[in-house]
Amino acid sequence: MLDFPTHMSVFITFADRMIKKKGKILIIDDNEELLIALKLILSPHFRDIVTEKKPNLIPGLIRENTFDVIILDMNFSAGIQTGNEGIFWMNIILEQDPSATIVFITAYGDVELAVKSLKEGATDFIQKSWDQQKILSTILSAYKHRQSKLEISSLRNKQKHLKEKIESEYYVCIGNSPVMREVYVTIEKIAKTDVNILILGENGTGKEVIAREIHRKSNRAGEIFVSVDVGALSETLFESELFGFKKGAFTDAKEDKPGRFEIASGSTLFIDEIGNLSLSLQSKLLSAIQNHEITPLGSNTPIPVNIRLICATNQPITEMVSEANFREDLMYRINTVQIEIPPLRERIEDIPVLSRFFLNQYMNKYKKKRLILSPVTLKELQKHRWPGNVRELQHVIEKAVILTDSNVIEPENLLLQSGKILHDKPVLFNLSENEKELIKLALEKFRGNISLTAKELGINRSTLYEKIQKYEL
Repeated sequence: MLDFPTHMSVFITFADRMIKKKGKILIIDDNEELLIALKLILSPHFRDIVTEKKPNLIPGLIRENTFDVIILDMNFSAGIQTGNEGIFWMNIILEQDPSATIVFITAYGDVELAVKSLKEGATDFIQKSWDQQKILSTILSAYKHRQSKLEISSLRNKQKHLKEKIESEYYVCIGNSPVMREVYVTIEKIAKTDVNILILGENGTGKEVIAREIHRKSNRAGEIFVSVDVGALSETLFESELFGFKKGAFTDAKEDKPGRFEIASGSTLFIDEIGNLSLSLQSKLLSAIQNHEITPLGSNTPIPVNIRLICATNQPITEMVSEANFREDLMYRINTVQIEIPPLRERIEDIPVLSRFFLNQYMNKYKKKRLILSPVTLKELQKHRWPGNVRELQHVIEKAVILTDSNVIEPENLLLQSGKILHDKPVLFNLSENEKELIKLALEKFRGNISLTAKELGINRSTLYEKIQKYEL
């Protein structure tokens, strides 16, 4: 016997009418009176309410509709009060819609049955005691729960899309030279482990590309790859960027902000230019790595983190340790496995395949007709010393694709704006002079536009500003 009045008194106030109706509800129960009563209570708040007495029609209803909340009786056969029928139909629903939000209708006082339904996968339950406010509150909460699940699913899809987009902007490991084959073998051996890795190599050799390849082949590949260039961070920004901060920790801390360690928890954290850290910052980093926890600025509560750490530097880190410029204990922490990326001049046999890869990449990007590199051009590319390594080759090919009018890229198409090929310059072996010249040419090309120049050079705006000041450009 249902414990609610035979004469339902459901009052719909003016405020109720002003509520913006939302969502679609399905109610399944063999009691016609209960279906009518629930529909009266819920109709002021929900756009569509579908009622059904026969549970065997559930599969068709779920297949043809999307419901925000499904209200389901636990027992349909007379004299049976086990709740197994309801759980059976719930499993049918979840097979078709794993994100379905299900609220069970249970007999008054049947707490044990209600708990059983929650353990089996229900979101909540309502009792047939007929507390109208309680029923409405439960269904509205279930609706919000459904919306939260959909938002999380949407965020995950966006994260996946963002991850794929970011990764598409980085070239994959390319090259078949003996030295690169050794690197690939090492990657295969270590990718599935969680050992800390130190990648060494000159600027532009592709250290981040190698780090991303390790992440892509790891057990953490489903999570987003998190990177930070500590060489570009000032002493004051280091802690807030890596460890985060709480609202009010300093003047401009207007809201909580997680640090890179916390964001990368469960994934891979790539720390670039680690050789540029001061000894005091090295100490703070070592503490976080050793303890597997960080404490945000303005907080006294440590946060546990679970990261796979990959570091990189172009500095002679072993010499720095012997000269007491880099902590030996930190080096051992980050250097379980070491990978050294050879400069491009030591693997010239990889230049043709890299050049053709970048050629195809930029043909697609700039929607250019089919282009090829002439044999003479490939030989010219292999003669060049490439002080900027693969990054420099990438930019040279991009410029050639943009500026070439014919179908064939010839050596003259590789000229920079100065009218001279880089390897003919007398500053060939002076890295800082070559960097200065590249920045100067890029600034000229984009008429001083900082954003476009930084993008062309493959660096961020703040780094470009620092280099402009450094070289007094």
